[in-house]
Amino acid sequence: MGEMTFVAAAREDLDEEMARDPSVFVMGQGIGARGGNFNTTMGLFEKYGPERLRDVPIAERGFVGMCTGAAATGTRPVVDFMFVDFILDAMGELINQTAKLQYMSSGRLTMPIVLRGCYGIGRASATHHSGAYYPIFVHLPGFRVAVPTTPADAKGLLKTAIRLEDPVLFLEHKSLLNTKGSVPEGEHLVPFGEAWVARRGTHLTAVAIGSMVPRTLEVAGRLAAEEVSVEVIDPRTLAPLDIDTILESVHRTGRLLIVDETYAPCGIGAEIAAQVVDRSFDDLDAPIRRLNGLHTPIPYSPPLEAAVVPTTEAIAQAIRDLLAE
Repeated sequence: MGEMTFVAAAREDLDEEMARDPSVFVMGQGIGARGGNFNTTMGLFEKYGPERLRDVPIAERGFVGMCTGAAATGTRPVVDFMFVDFILDAMGELINQTAKLQYMSSGRLTMPIVLRGCYGIGRASATHHSGAYYPIFVHLPGFRVAVPTTPADAKGLLKTAIRLEDPVLFLEHKSLLNTKGSVPEGEHLVPFGEAWVARRGTHLTAVAIGSMVPRTLEVAGRLAAEEVSVEVIDPRTLAPLDIDTILESVHRTGRLLIVDETYAPCGIGAEIAAQVVDRSFDDLDAPIRRLNGLHTPIPYSPPLEAAVVPTTEAIAQAIRDLLAE
């Protein structure tokens, strides 16, 4: 095990996969000699050159369509969107071509493409650079969705994503890029569809998404001093979703809180809650509660931006309220 940042772990993985498989290439804005806006490809241009790290103009639908065709004909593109908000300009191509080509070809064509981007609220990035959008992609058949929260998972999930035969939305929260953690050396793959139980507990299950995982873990640690035992689950991938791990936890704790910075209406929390009620209603000792970011465009002002996202205080209060039910 070695210690490195989230972004360095993902970059190490990309380097390993490009060295292992010459069909892997990266396309995006500023990912060549500049190394990416978030250092996602720093140093790789010197190793692999402009053919495999191809800078592109601001033409998302164009280069997504190009990479969709490339994936269908035998290569493994990694599309680096910088901010995942920019993916919205390519939605027609993604929904009608990238996600459907395997089905439309009766499985004769595969679609090994990774759609990578930084997401989430923070750094006063304002409303055009702070989106997440993963509930949209989970809703669409054909996509897999990964939301790593630790350096080890950043490396292991990206390696798995690159090797899959399906289109993968790979999301990296801006606030986690410089966090440090232990990362296994060498070949490290994390399977899709296997949640991580980040902390064991007995009184309440908290399913946290993305940047809410470290915040919820911090709260669980504080509440342990009050003899409140919170189990924290990080799904790691949302499509496929490991609902069985969540159900097993709720069976033991009887209470479920879902913490997610994205909007509540039609969100991931609503889907998890619906599945738990459908399959484990009798295990619940209290109503399922959701804690989400405010349903509003993301402000530019740092104080207003901070007010949009669930805080550790809000998470702690939500846990106390649910335990009192």
